[in-house]
Amino acid sequence: MNEKKWLSVYPDSISKEIKVPEFPMQRILQNACESHPNNTAITFYDQKISYQELFHASRAFASALQKKGVQKGDRVAIMLPNCPQYVIAYYGSLTTGAIITQINPMLVERELQHILQDSGAETIVVLDGLYPKVKSVQQHANLKNIIVVSLQNSGADFQPDASFDQFMKAGDGKINPVSIDPENDIAVLQYTGGTTGRSKGAMLTHSNILANVVQTYEFFKHELKIGTERTLSVIPLFHVFGMSSAMNLSVYISGDSIMLPRFEIEEVLETIKREQPTTFPGVPTMYVALTNHPKAEEYGMGSIQVCNSGSAPMPVELLREFERKSGAKILEGYGLTEASPTTHCNPAFAKRKPGSVGIGVPSTEYKVMDLGDGTKEVASGKLGELVVKGPQVMKGYWNMPEETAVTLRDGWLYTGDIAKVDEDGYLYIVDRKKDLIIASGYNIYPRDVEEVLYEHPAVQEAVVIGVPDAYRGESVKAVLVLKNNKTVNEREIIEYCRANLSAYKVPHFVEFREELPKTNVGKILRRALREELSRK
Repeated sequence: MNEKKWLSVYPDSISKEIKVPEFPMQRILQNACESHPNNTAITFYDQKISYQELFHASRAFASALQKKGVQKGDRVAIMLPNCPQYVIAYYGSLTTGAIITQINPMLVERELQHILQDSGAETIVVLDGLYPKVKSVQQHANLKNIIVVSLQNSGADFQPDASFDQFMKAGDGKINPVSIDPENDIAVLQYTGGTTGRSKGAMLTHSNILANVVQTYEFFKHELKIGTERTLSVIPLFHVFGMSSAMNLSVYISGDSIMLPRFEIEEVLETIKREQPTTFPGVPTMYVALTNHPKAEEYGMGSIQVCNSGSAPMPVELLREFERKSGAKILEGYGLTEASPTTHCNPAFAKRKPGSVGIGVPSTEYKVMDLGDGTKEVASGKLGELVVKGPQVMKGYWNMPEETAVTLRDGWLYTGDIAKVDEDGYLYIVDRKKDLIIASGYNIYPRDVEEVLYEHPAVQEAVVIGVPDAYRGESVKAVLVLKNNKTVNEREIIEYCRANLSAYKVPHFVEFREELPKTNVGKILRRALREELSRK
């Protein structure tokens, strides 16, 4: 039944299959240094770093690591916001054959301790403001080397640990050669975001990550020009989407990554105006903020040609409103940590379907399986669990063979997402299997209700969850954030939904909030709302 209908959408100029280069991930930085040594690799406020400078800095970091005894297979954790030191530590660590453990700086001590213990990381590169947090868990972890980054020259002393600058001085660029098998050697332990419970470390090999960079470039090669693109890199690099689209892809095409350590709307708009980026990988909450800023059009976003949206579903109404105001085109895609991350995107070379996450990127297969045991493929237009296969799919979960066996079956990655595929092969993500609401025997997909709520003129953000109901099993609850200077009450929202939804999908409860709980990358934490409700 899996006819790969989406391949008919590809023009002859875009390869349907890619050949993954047979070299380790850090080689792309060396290639950029050799082809465009004087190109700006990173813009960080008033600092500009060329590819030649970045390459040599990564080599210095690698040699300093080796002098500290770091060997192939050792884990090096990075706990930083977007900054040049992140990129230096990333490529430098890979050069030694070490495995990078990416850590969200927003984690609390308990979560940090779990990842450090689970990964066995002996080295960590951390922001100075987070240094006390790391020290508080050090005795419960295996940390031997702590390298502290200060984005402002504080002059602080971190003895017996080292500042990043001190550490770099120990590196002379002389590196003991390391043999890396790209297909089998792990490059990154990417811990799943914690939106569905205890985080698991996805083992991404050098080939997995490199394949996804090549797949993405091939898919967008008519839009991405080698050596001239400028990427607005505000999506966190510790997130797999940021790592791939804001860092690795930029290096692969010898582009300039314009880095911001956090998403602050005024600073983002000022940066767009000043730096004139050409591409912007973001998440829906970023586009919400830009769309609803009263002076967004005055700042001007005309330099941005392509916006990629991922990590969470993009409401159709938001997509239309952002494009109307900015003039840029949003190409919504889909991916997951376990696939390095991108598997799908709306093509720039063919029809875009709002509400869809597009078609498979090169060398990616996908199908929709029954929601029972997942052994039978369902017909076009029918709902089931999305499964994907391709060179970007992870090796497995770190130290979790049972979880790996459930998620990876005969080379297929079972995503846990409910989806359907249309007659052209375009994919539609309906919801997470875990988010399905069952009320009086009816299956209710939160996104169906959220799409309607986003169309209401007063609603800025919406999330729908199931709440226990003694009679129906579950009832629908909507939690809303309203736009500035807009007012609406619960009764009006419910009446609006009655006019636009089947009766069984209409929310029984509506709650208004100033803000919704989110991950650091801006994904709304539906689970946090459910847990909060269960405690009441």
